[in-house]
Amino acid sequence: MTTAIPTAADLRSAIARELPGVRADLERLIRIPGIAFDGFDHSQVERSAAAVAELARGCGLDVQVVRAGGQPAVLGRRPAPPGAPTVLLYAHHDVQPVGDPARWSSDPFEPVERDGRLYGRGAADDKAGVMAHVAALRAFGDALPVGVVLFVEGEEEYGSESLSRLLDAHRDELAADVIVIADSANWEIGVPALTTSLRGLVNCFVEVRTLEQAVHSGMFGGPVPDALTALCRLLATLHDEAGDVAVPGLVGRTGSAVDLPEQRIRDEAGMVDGVRFTGTGALTDRLWTKPALAVLGIDAPATDGAPNALVPAARAKLSLRLAPGDDPSAAYAALTAHLRAKAPWGARVEVSLESDGDACVIDATGPYFDAARAAFAAAWDGVAPVDVGVGGSIPFIATFQEMFPDAAILVTGVEDPYTGAHGPNESLHLGEFARVCLAEAFLLAAVADPAIQLRGLPPVR
Repeated sequence: MTTAIPTAADLRSAIARELPGVRADLERLIRIPGIAFDGFDHSQVERSAAAVAELARGCGLDVQVVRAGGQPAVLGRRPAPPGAPTVLLYAHHDVQPVGDPARWSSDPFEPVERDGRLYGRGAADDKAGVMAHVAALRAFGDALPVGVVLFVEGEEEYGSESLSRLLDAHRDELAADVIVIADSANWEIGVPALTTSLRGLVNCFVEVRTLEQAVHSGMFGGPVPDALTALCRLLATLHDEAGDVAVPGLVGRTGSAVDLPEQRIRDEAGMVDGVRFTGTGALTDRLWTKPALAVLGIDAPATDGAPNALVPAARAKLSLRLAPGDDPSAAYAALTAHLRAKAPWGARVEVSLESDGDACVIDATGPYFDAARAAFAAAWDGVAPVDVGVGGSIPFIATFQEMFPDAAILVTGVEDPYTGAHGPNESLHLGEFARVCLAEAFLLAAVADPAIQLRGLPPVR
């Protein structure tokens, strides 16, 4: 027996009905400080997984909490009606550490609404992604026209260390025709987006040593180099005068279809007046399809109480974002070779890898992508979604691509240019969140029957 698909009007009404309860449940999730990083109370991650599992059971899913040596993930399933496709809905329930609490305008784990935005750690990244899935499932109730696999990870912010093992262990249960990854951002408030490329990542440490131990800066300063100065000179070779990455062998490309206004980037990043952009070419090329290299931290004596001594060794942490098409192993080898070749004054240079992840490019063509674009345009009152790249990295998307090569992967999200994910005062635009929930309900309907757009969805403009 074929499940009747609700009309667009029915789904609009259902989402409007469910939103107050969805928001209340989102606020309950925000109050759980589920941080998977070392040194934090991981019982809170367990609480977070249990809360998500309870929400999934309330949607009529067969639910289990699973793990593969790491933090708990939630896996819920509901089989497809005969002949219908299956959709995997991904999000993550863990959150970033809050950093300095003094930089928050309110308690990070007590949700507060201000000017139409809900503030709190995880409000957008990615507990709103979890609740967008829940909202869509609640909207359909027992009339769900597709099979659903809900997979909510518990350590995405910590690097998804056990994810590949989880996917291996539950490959058959996770198999789907469409994978919806609700962990990205929209183009701007009022304009949805589908993410079609993300940069890869290589994080590493470089240590420079010039001395066996610290020595008197007056007695030996001049002919004897100190490691901190040597490290500074070495780090200065990573970029050319324009600010482009100057490491030979890295992949990069240009020609992004859209660009961003300079002032928007300045405002979003909080750039200080007078500071110029680094690099050359379109801003979207620099953000999405060219490599970027940043110094994240330096181990050296603090200025407070630093002795008059030449520093024997200094270490920096580097973050290299890889353009789509680059390989993490090759990029790490290129960066290591550059650092060793540019060592000043014969200083000893050691490079060690912390973590890496693949870039990804999604071929966003085919009927399921057409269905997604129609669904998003309908939720945004006819505004078509923009295909965007993302400068950040979600390495597990490449893992999904490898494990499920025939699935259409739709990378969506609840964030907007003012969300401030990972920073203080992270927030969710509540009006856009309502549209995301509606778009996902429309998406499930359109995946089940692409002709649904002919029965009430407005045309794309």
